[in-house]
Amino acid sequence: MTKLPNQVDSFKTTMPQIIPPIVAWLGYGGLLPFVVIAAATWFDINHSSLWRDALLGYGAVILSFVGALHWGFAMSQNDMSPNQRTNSFVWSVVPSLLAWVALLMTPKFATLLLVAGFLAHFWQDRRLVQLVNLPDWYLPLRLRLTFIAIFSLIASYFS
Repeated sequence: MTKLPNQVDSFKTTMPQIIPPIVAWLGYGGLLPFVVIAAATWFDINHSSLWRDALLGYGAVILSFVGALHWGFAMSQNDMSPNQRTNSFVWSVVPSLLAWVALLMTPKFATLLLVAGFLAHFWQDRRLVQLVNLPDWYLPLRLRLTFIAIFSLIASYFS
């Protein structure tokens, strides 16, 4: 009897281990609003509260977006147990809920909640890469993107 390769083994051999250029462009390009708007809160003092609100709004949108990654993984990863899949589905909506609540708060608490949300999501990403097979570049990319997003939110808060 011939053993057929399972889908996970097949996925491992076809998954790029170097970050695809389009992923790098989109990921790092998504940081431009964080960096530019955070800088604007420092250099355009007359409108810093407007810039801060814009950054908080963008941060909320991006936090919602990264949560959706876990929904996609839960749907597509064959090596997750039913309990792991359920946990990923549940977690995937938490960042959106945190982001929405942040938009209802004062800038100080909104910043803290968004930073906490990004940190919690990275922690969930670390947990996920231990459960399923993801590209080698995924977690380092998420770390860099998370760090710059958090740094931008904090920098804006202190402007």
